Amino acid sequence: MDLKNRKIIVTGGAGFIGSHVVDVLAEHDCEVVVVDDLSTGSVRNIRRRLDDGTARLERADIRSQTAMESLIGDADVVLHMAVACVRTSLNDPVFVHETNAGGTLNVAIAAQRNEVGRLVYVSSSEAYGSAQYVPMDEDHPTDPTTVYGASKLVGEGYALAMERTCGMEVTIIRPFNSYGPREPDSGKRAEVIPKFVLRTMAGDRPVIFGDGTQTRDFTWVEDTARGIVAATACDDLVGKRVNVARGQEISIRDVAAKVLTALGRSGEEACFDAPRPGDVDRHHADTALAGKHLDWQPRMSIDEGLQRYIAWLLETGIDPQEWFQREVTRNW
Repeated sequence: MDLKNRKIIVTGGAGFIGSHVVDVLAEHDCEVVVVDDLSTGSVRNIRRRLDDGTARLERADIRSQTAMESLIGDADVVLHMAVACVRTSLNDPVFVHETNAGGTLNVAIAAQRNEVGRLVYVSSSEAYGSAQYVPMDEDHPTDPTTVYGASKLVGEGYALAMERTCGMEVTIIRPFNSYGPREPDSGKRAEVIPKFVLRTMAGDRPVIFGDGTQTRDFTWVEDTARGIVAATACDDLVGKRVNVARGQEISIRDVAAKVLTALGRSGEEACFDAPRPGDVDRHHADTALAGKHLDWQPRMSIDEGLQRYIAWLLETGIDPQEWFQREVTRNW
């Protein structure tokens, strides 16, 4: 599918990954409509695109079937990214279920009723649970460890069911851990790399939950966004699930060490705290399917990515000491 001049709905498009996807779509001369309730996303993330007219914003909650049917309208593609995060699922599982599973069903039904050509559902590597073998290909067993991961897997099932019963084209994308500019650094959505960096910048040390041997496949968010858009356009991936990731694993302990080194604190060590409930032990993506079908490869190494993220944070003018005063160490 050539995305040029297509009308594309991006749910959650004002969020961290979603806003980067909107940036990439703008380069394809698409008509982009961001659907976001702004409960976690921010107009600031898409301000440039709103100002230059390459995107417009419709504020709505994906849990509203009426709103979704009205807003999806004559779209060519629905790129569904709106989500409630993994840490929220630890203390508010019903909300996460209603958003991630129920909201996805609403979006899928709305797309079908509006005769949308293609629905692309951005799921999560959390649908796999911990690795039973590595690298983890798309046929890896799914055994999620949290309501978040389970709800994303349910969303996949709903989306693919619409393809089988209604003939709508559906693609499932499973990104692994993205990091980079605009990543949440406060509250329940605050992620590990921003917290490590800001704690270190404030003169403290990163806090690792568990022993730090757990691994993740960290992927620079702009690489993730390019991969998502490439998969959205790919006809060969319709009806399939595809991993979007760098394809390299790194332990949380090693990430903390790299952050300390990048900020001039080489040789120091992180602090350790009790493990987080439901934390996966190992993630390492097999990216062969994406490599076969997409004109896309991740470009950013973890070392360069950390340096770029730190530089971006400094450009924002954030005050690490002020951030540290309001930080909640265990944000779930």
